[in-house]
Amino acid sequence: MPGTIFTFYSYKGGVGRSFTLANVAVLLARWGHRVLCLDWDLEAPGLGDYFRSQLPAPPSGGVVDLVDDFRHGRFAPEAHVQRLTGVGVLDFLAAGRDDPGYVTQVQEIGWDGLYDDGFGEYLEKCREFWTARYDFVLVDSRTGISDIGGICTAHLPDHLVLLFTANRQSILGAVEAARRADAARNLLPFDRARLTVLPVLSRFDNREEYDRSETWRRIVVDETAELYRTWLDQAVEPATMARHLTLPYVSYWSFGEQLPVLSEQTPGADQIGFALETVAAVIACRLDRTDLLAENRDAYVAAVRSSRREFKHDLRVSIPRTSVGTANELVDELKRRDVRAVKSLSGDRSLLSRAEDDARHLCLVVDGKVSRWQAAEVELFLHRTLGQDRRVIPILTAGTEASSLPGYVGNLRYLRLGGSRGPAEVARDLVGQLKGGTPLADDDPDLPALLGQVREARLRPSRWDLVDELVTALQPAVGAADSGRARDLATDLAVAVKPHSPDGADRHPAPPGVRRSIDWLLRILDTRAQPTTQHRKDLG
Repeated sequence: MPGTIFTFYSYKGGVGRSFTLANVAVLLARWGHRVLCLDWDLEAPGLGDYFRSQLPAPPSGGVVDLVDDFRHGRFAPEAHVQRLTGVGVLDFLAAGRDDPGYVTQVQEIGWDGLYDDGFGEYLEKCREFWTARYDFVLVDSRTGISDIGGICTAHLPDHLVLLFTANRQSILGAVEAARRADAARNLLPFDRARLTVLPVLSRFDNREEYDRSETWRRIVVDETAELYRTWLDQAVEPATMARHLTLPYVSYWSFGEQLPVLSEQTPGADQIGFALETVAAVIACRLDRTDLLAENRDAYVAAVRSSRREFKHDLRVSIPRTSVGTANELVDELKRRDVRAVKSLSGDRSLLSRAEDDARHLCLVVDGKVSRWQAAEVELFLHRTLGQDRRVIPILTAGTEASSLPGYVGNLRYLRLGGSRGPAEVARDLVGQLKGGTPLADDDPDLPALLGQVREARLRPSRWDLVDELVTALQPAVGAADSGRARDLATDLAVAVKPHSPDGADRHPAPPGVRRSIDWLLRILDTRAQPTTQHRKDLG
């Protein structure tokens, strides 16, 4: 899966934009992601001050040198990148060298002329280079309206993190900048989905003036409500999400350039690290699964925090009380094959109170039907699975008909227990699946990325009718693991959503029915076994 670019932008200065970006970057890296930070605030660079103690040496170059490389026909976007120490895979590209010559470099740049000479295509190559090597690229943009701001808000990002304080100039200026960026993005000669915007209310003090703070919360929601429309779960109110996306004002952290997330390892709800974790988790989920955030913030953050961690158990085996004996034999056979398996007997309420799951995969032993308890187990497992390599693996007892099971189980590849296939044979095949020897599905690995693109597209109503037909036809194909049929439909779908003109008139976001169908498909693909993710294991 290619990386995602988030630009952090504010219309006015002094809102904590660089502070927020730096702390979010540290959290993402600590959680196991590969992160690159770009200081594109060329006229007032300061992101490096937050990383000063983690930098191995003063920057020898930076973003301005990309322009120099372009002028001289060089392509070396990695040339001046520095790896920070002690915080995981966190790389930093400064604005440039910290010397008197830097100012001259910046003043000599004419962005319009550069784009006339093909700098846009060159920057697109840099973008592809970065997203191929990092999970997240975080861009610190200049404030206000400028040519540099247009690069950061329209050309580079997949998502825009919009920071503002509780005053109308800051709020309205930021919202207008987001509208401008979306309009400019629609005219780019590059294939881009609509720009999604994450509004973050920063430096908000509700401790002294509670009544006034609540009034301003309502103003913020009223002015930014449109920004949530393209990504917020329909069951979640913007006012609810706005509270989660609020960074409190804490005077202690207003002095100097500091990283509270390094000292607040397990922050309480009244600490700024708590709010920064929430924002970082939304970014880590790429603005998805906001229904879980609204329902249980701690579970949402815990799921993201643990997405790259080592699990205590390889497999949790959910056992119905009607099959305890056979299921116990299955667990014993798995342990003989060095699988760290743990049993879950229907009614184990301790599972419901845990913020984090301690088993990577869930094996569901189904005897006749999925019990209400097992249905709750699957739902909880899926809630805690946010784009991770975690699988639900059904094992059906003799006489259990797959066609009679609910779709979230019946549409998965299953193993059969009974007759000549006893616990030893099933354990052998199950180990093969866990090790990647016998995948649960042959899905095209590009299909999740394509579905994500469709979800964010803006098309004419007639084109959405075609997309709806294709997505609907994909559901049984993916459910049955019919890779040939799924590949053919995916090819047609890619053509259907390809932009045919830069004109944004009469183009609309995905209808709710299409979004629900895509979410179902993505959930099935996420919980089904995928090819090895070894390329992500180079994070340490």
